[in-house]
Amino acid sequence: MDWKEAIIRSKGWLFVLLLLIISIFLLSLSTGSLPIPVKEVIGTLSGNGTPQQELVLFQLRLPRMLIALLIGAGLALSGAILQGLSRNSLADPGILGINAGAGLTVVFFIYLIGENKNHLLSSPSLLPVFAFIGALTVAFLIYSFSWKGGIEPGRLLLMGLGFNALCGALLIILQLKMDPKDFQQATIWLTGSIWGTQWTYVWALLPWIVVLGPITFIKGRSMNLLQLSETVPFVLGLKVESERRILLCLSAALAGACVAVGGGISFIGLLAPHLARRVCGPNYFSVLPVSALIGALLLLIADMIGKNLLAPADIPVGIVISVIGAPYLIYMLISRKSVGLNS
Repeated sequence: MDWKEAIIRSKGWLFVLLLLIISIFLLSLSTGSLPIPVKEVIGTLSGNGTPQQELVLFQLRLPRMLIALLIGAGLALSGAILQGLSRNSLADPGILGINAGAGLTVVFFIYLIGENKNHLLSSPSLLPVFAFIGALTVAFLIYSFSWKGGIEPGRLLLMGLGFNALCGALLIILQLKMDPKDFQQATIWLTGSIWGTQWTYVWALLPWIVVLGPITFIKGRSMNLLQLSETVPFVLGLKVESERRILLCLSAALAGACVAVGGGISFIGLLAPHLARRVCGPNYFSVLPVSALIGALLLLIADMIGKNLLAPADIPVGIVISVIGAPYLIYMLISRKSVGLNS
């Protein structure tokens, strides 16, 4: 398809995805252990609900679902950046160990605080900062060890798997030294649970997505140029290594902030960009916003499934996404055409 057709197609998909997100959002608000009809949900949101409905929607369901939207969009953008950076559609912050690095730092944060909840470091707004440090450290280690006159997709993936395993082992050692209560908290969090999320965590994550999201969209031109042969970006005036470092920092910041609040949610960064390229082509001016909306929609649906499938029990959203994402990863691995970015 030509570029005009691609733009029209991507705008159509953005509109469809926004409609789906609004529909699932309202449906999810109405379902749960205390069902509320959609009409009453709309009435409550406009200030005409009962005190019980206001408590359920504004204090329990709404912050949780907003967190799901923010995390889904953030992880999708992080995955899209990594896939463009490595030119490998199997790249994902969860698979490459970036999520594990962020998780290790947050668990260490929990271990340091212990039962001292009044500690200066106990503010939820500091969680994304700690997670960003861990994610960025692992990202640069992977990038540095993978560099050998250039980045080979296979080496990057294997190096990421190695660091993922290392961080996983360190996590287990750290958890064994924790207080049983903190150990349980860390274990639940690492499964990718956004159950019980409060407004404080929404405010902690929101600035990261609001600030870094538009910056990522602006980098669409750089992402497009990086898909070309090595000499072309230089000829067109792109400072390749500088742009790669900036993009890596963006990816680590987005993934780290999301992991800090939502735990170890994998596969969103793999699925969303791959599906975005399928529906709107390889142009990153389209791939990035479509990926963000697909990621938000996937996590919103996963959250709705998790809270209703075995109600009143709550399945961590990370497990639901893994059930969906693992078969898709296997499909990508056995399908040669799906490994490249142009699939």
